[in-house]
Amino acid sequence: MDGRRQLGEFLRTRRAQVRPEELGVETYGDLRRVPGLRREELAMLAGVSASYYARLEQGLSSNASPQVLDAIATALRLNEAERRHLYALAAGSKGRPAGRRAAPERVGEAARQLMQALADVPAVVLGRRSDVLAWSPAGHALFAGHLDFDGPDRPGQRPNMARLVFLDEHTRELYEDWPAKARAVVGTLRAASGRFPHDSALAALIGELSMHSSEFARLWADHKVKSGGAAVYRMRHPLVGAMTVTQQTLLTETGQVLVIATTEAGSPSQAAMTLLVHTAATRPHSAQAPVEEPQLPVLPE
Repeated sequence: MDGRRQLGEFLRTRRAQVRPEELGVETYGDLRRVPGLRREELAMLAGVSASYYARLEQGLSSNASPQVLDAIATALRLNEAERRHLYALAAGSKGRPAGRRAAPERVGEAARQLMQALADVPAVVLGRRSDVLAWSPAGHALFAGHLDFDGPDRPGQRPNMARLVFLDEHTRELYEDWPAKARAVVGTLRAASGRFPHDSALAALIGELSMHSSEFARLWADHKVKSGGAAVYRMRHPLVGAMTVTQQTLLTETGQVLVIATTEAGSPSQAAMTLLVHTAATRPHSAQAPVEEPQLPVLPE
């Protein structure tokens, strides 16, 4: 991924989404050939010359100061996640550092201990490319019980959450509002591409998803960014039925992501999750040999 090209694409996309009248820019009723702000209008709002901003958008400049980036971010009304993404893109546009190909990611010892403590909680550790580095038995049962439990232990063959959401029918069916989950996944990958613009494996993943999923390609072109936080999803699990699940995303010291799924206390969703956790704790942790699923009662929601 080219850092300068990414920076220019992000600026153009965001500029097109800002309505001039929202910022007090007088249009005098003229016919506009481009959506949103013109380059010169954004340059004026940011207090920089139109020619300098044009070079920045065209990938011909890589020396934007923090003050200029702040001014552009303010003019574009970027939120905090989008501001961080802008700064990361600007830093990545200054050239590719020399070095060897990154080694496969591994779960840090602290995160591994935490996963052991969360054995009865649906939890997953994701790497910077959304590869599953580890999951608890309950996390495996909730998100990908149809896959081999030991998959995360095999670098190069690990399940990838972004790939599952867009290319795996089982995972797509898990989410009642699949488009919302898809947008969140793309926003997370977009943020990662800004932090790691020279990651060839990440670029290959994005290319694969763009080639095999028109929905991913459309969302990727929108340059929306997501960073951490919590999201509530209505999930339809094949074993225990419908649940309303809160997925909380926490960042570890090593930059990996811990996703924990919770439900509201005393709710039918909690009863369904408890049943799923119990099932995960009593079944073999390998999908290599088919396991006959127990007959589970239908829970009201």
